[in-house]
Amino acid sequence: MGVEYAGDAFEGFQSQHHGRTVQDHLEKAIGAIAGHPVRLHCAGRTDAGVHATAQVVHFDTTASRVESSWVRGVNSLLRKPVVVRWAVDVDDRFHARFLAQGRRYRYFLHNAPVKPAMLAGRVGWFHVPLDESLMQTAASRLLGWHDFSAFRAAGCQAKSPLKLVHEASVERDGEFLIFDFHANAFLHHMVRNLVGALVYIGKGRYPPEWMSEVLAAGDRRLAAPTFPAEGLYFCGVDYPAGWPLPADGRIIVKPRLPLL
Repeated sequence: MGVEYAGDAFEGFQSQHHGRTVQDHLEKAIGAIAGHPVRLHCAGRTDAGVHATAQVVHFDTTASRVESSWVRGVNSLLRKPVVVRWAVDVDDRFHARFLAQGRRYRYFLHNAPVKPAMLAGRVGWFHVPLDESLMQTAASRLLGWHDFSAFRAAGCQAKSPLKLVHEASVERDGEFLIFDFHANAFLHHMVRNLVGALVYIGKGRYPPEWMSEVLAAGDRRLAAPTFPAEGLYFCGVDYPAGWPLPADGRIIVKPRLPLL
C-alpha cells in the first residue's frame, strides 16, 4: 500500500502501547477489512510530527479483496489524517523496508520574522534571514559516501553510519526554503540534524567548509541542534524495477507550496 499522513496527528509511525501511532490506526482498519489481525512493515519509520506523502507498507493476508476495496474500505474506517492512496498485490519476495534501494525526504522551512499560524505543525520556522547560496554550497559537500556519525541520534539503531547521498539541495521559494535529500538510507534524525547544520551556515555562524569538518570529525557534539520535526516529509521510496507498484516502484510524491 501507498500511504499518506499528517504526522502532527500521531505519535510517530511505529506501534506503541497507547495506540496513537500511524501503524496502530492502519493495522486496526486493515484488519477489519481483511477479517483478521495484520502486522504492517513500512519503508521508513517516521518520528512524531513527521509527515509522509509516499510511505510504502506491506502486510500478509489470507483475505481475497479487489485492490480498490483495500483502498476505499480501509479509508472508510480511518478517522485521523491518514489515507491509503493505492494498493497492489505482491508476492512473498516483496518487503517494504528491505527491498528499498533509496528514500527521499523534503523539509520546508519558513524563513520570516514571524511564524506562520496557518501552517503550524506543517513547516519549520527560523526568524533570522538565511543565505540559501551558502547553504547549497555546504549541502553539495554531503554528496557521495560519508560517515554520518555526527548527524545521528544517540539512540540510532542503524548498524552502520555510512550512507550514500544522491541528492542534497536547498532552494528558496519566497519566504520558504526547501531542502531535498535522497540517499540509500538515513540514520535516525539525520535529515533534521543536517537541516540544523545548514541553518547554522545560512545565518553566517560557520562557512560552508564547516560541513566537511563536522563530517570528518564524526562527533555529534560538534554539530548543530536537531531541527524540529514539523517541516519534515517522507516523500519517496526507490524499489528495483519489476514490481507492480506505481511508477514501477519509484514512489516519489513531493509536497508542494503552498501547503494550505
